[in-house]
Amino acid sequence: MTTGTHAHDGRNAAREFPLAAVRGLALALVSLPGAVVCFVAAVVSVCLIPIGVGIVTTPYVLKAVRAFADRRRVLAAEWGGVRIPPSYRPLPKDANPWARTFGMLSDPATWRDLLWLPVDMTAGFVTALLPPALVVYPLEGFAVAAGLWRVLPDPWWYGFVPVSGQVSALGAAALALALLAVGHFTAARLLRVHFLLTRAVLGSGGRELAERVRVLTETRRDAVDTSAAELRRIERDLHDGAQARLVAVGMDLGTVEALIEKDPGQARELLARTRQSSAEALTELRDLVRGIHPPVLAERGLGDAVRALALRLPVATEVDVTLPGRADAPVESAAYFAVSEVLANAVKHSGADRIWVDLHHADGHLRVTVTDNGRGGAVTGGGSGLAGVERRLGTFDGVLAVSSPAGGPTLVTMEIPCVLS
Repeated sequence: MTTGTHAHDGRNAAREFPLAAVRGLALALVSLPGAVVCFVAAVVSVCLIPIGVGIVTTPYVLKAVRAFADRRRVLAAEWGGVRIPPSYRPLPKDANPWARTFGMLSDPATWRDLLWLPVDMTAGFVTALLPPALVVYPLEGFAVAAGLWRVLPDPWWYGFVPVSGQVSALGAAALALALLAVGHFTAARLLRVHFLLTRAVLGSGGRELAERVRVLTETRRDAVDTSAAELRRIERDLHDGAQARLVAVGMDLGTVEALIEKDPGQARELLARTRQSSAEALTELRDLVRGIHPPVLAERGLGDAVRALALRLPVATEVDVTLPGRADAPVESAAYFAVSEVLANAVKHSGADRIWVDLHHADGHLRVTVTDNGRGGAVTGGGSGLAGVERRLGTFDGVLAVSSPAGGPTLVTMEIPCVLS
């Protein structure tokens, strides 16, 4: 058993090393130019506030900075297992440019984003570059040992080894082998260090508890308002739909009772109409119950409910589910309707012809990712459906992250802390 476990760990490390190197290289290529552009644009826009230009440009620039930071939050969770919940203060939907600018600038999370940008372009760049460096630099040592030293200046320093002949070149190869072994066992950990550094700057630190209380207070109020609105909708649907039909059925039955001896033919016609009305009332009641809690969700769980939801979409949708158990019913319901809203947004607004949904449970969190190949440009504010999804998830201490650059693709990640049974 021990031997099998060690072999499994070795195979995992062998896969993680090149994967961490590729991911680190991708981060390094993005973090430096992306952070520089965002930081320079933010500084210039803020400096232009006194002359009025910055009042217009700053909200858009800061929104781009937040999108850049949110994308790193998503990668931190997916690639490093490091969760960095966003803690931005909501802005009024009808806020004018002046209110939006100073509302965003008064948010501590905005200043953490701006502080993170120079850190990301320096220390973040270096920590992201270490895993690929531990792959590329040993290749140079092997090339030197294979004969490249003959055409290099004498001596050629490989690390701390001065290469001037074949013997010293073999020493360079030994050093390269040692670096490769170090990278084999540490590359994934080094990549995690990059994300831990990101969390250290983007995280809310000592203000996390106060921010958490504020967010929970808002989400509780939203949940109460949503529940009241849902109750009014159910009452209205019952009153205008099934209740009205059942009242009509009762009246028709009274008429049938009066006509059954005088005019049996007309009584039979009324009975047929009454039967039809009762069937329609039953259908309306079933639709109403399905809107409150879909039967497939209660009977077969979240995975099958989302698959059934995808089958009804007019866009080709792939669903990948890895759930070893079931979450509590309220969590499943919140996740189902959140996915439903995100899919509806993708169908209506993205122009996508393909959608991918991934559901899995890891590190005590139910994570749902919805990706489409549409035009992008999705935002959580401005009265969009994603704002409602964020409030729904917030009731369960869940988070929503959106990455949707112009031109697409759009990646929506939802997480809810829960345990599976």
